[in-house]
Amino acid sequence: MRMKVLISQKIFDEVVSLAEKYFDVDYHSSDIPLQPHALIQRLKNKMGAITLLTDRIDDAVLSQCPEIRIVSNVAVGYNNIDVNACTRRKVMVTNTPGVLDDTTADLTWALLLSTARRVVEADQFLRSGQWKGWKLMEFLGHDVHHKGLGICGLGRIGQRVAKRGKGFDMKILYTDVVRAAPSIEESLGAQFVDKKDLLSESDFVSLHVPLFPETTHYISDAELALMKPTAILINASRGTVVDEKALVRALQEKKIAGVGLDVYEREPEVEPELLQMKNVVLAPHIASASRETRLRMATMAAENLMAGLTGKRPPNLVNEGVLQ
Repeated sequence: MRMKVLISQKIFDEVVSLAEKYFDVDYHSSDIPLQPHALIQRLKNKMGAITLLTDRIDDAVLSQCPEIRIVSNVAVGYNNIDVNACTRRKVMVTNTPGVLDDTTADLTWALLLSTARRVVEADQFLRSGQWKGWKLMEFLGHDVHHKGLGICGLGRIGQRVAKRGKGFDMKILYTDVVRAAPSIEESLGAQFVDKKDLLSESDFVSLHVPLFPETTHYISDAELALMKPTAILINASRGTVVDEKALVRALQEKKIAGVGLDVYEREPEVEPELLQMKNVVLAPHIASASRETRLRMATMAAENLMAGLTGKRPPNLVNEGVLQ
């Protein structure tokens, strides 16, 4: 008898077919997440699950689904999963790192360029029929080339953002809890500085820190006050890294020049004031949303699931303690 698994939300048909070769698959084909009670009912008698970041897997869920052995998340982050509870219950947790790094860096740059050069605002202006022809002083933005790029978190994605900045002849500063190896700094032309210096010296600040209690509101009133009034903030990491109410205040008081956001504190909610500001570019959490990358992520999640349920160590195991 084949093991039963749940695929919690709509994913690529190719990945469903792959899972069906090995398992008895219960597939929730909607892109609307299951409510907690329904998720529990679907998870009962399942050995594993492929989940998305909008599925909350906590101790209350696990306590009613004692047969589950692995939760395979289609995301790099896993703050939707109570990893400690999973470890206590000997449930493996996996994620999908690496495959989305370049795609996320691309989107970071799309936000940076479109905010600096007012692309979205200009697009809306043209579409509304207001454009009457070229004018010297119309839609003046900010140059990106040869400016200062400050990167908070020089991990895999941060390094790729820096590499793209090097192509724009930018001065690249970075801050992190651990300094990068000299070879990485040299290859990227990146200079290590403390957080305060980075914020005060950079023309563009791009956030790439993981979500931990200590990075919650990593950017708030005090940090925004340090930034140049001509500076632009970009966040494609985690929503709660930025205090959105403080961000609104900084924009209203013209403490910074603009913002590009892909993630939000209370997704899918966004601070209402941000929606009305022309110097703010907003994307609906699409940093990894190329077909190629999302397919690789989902396939990796299926491969993690297959490894975990066939007695192998999943390639992207988050909670090593579960094997002890």
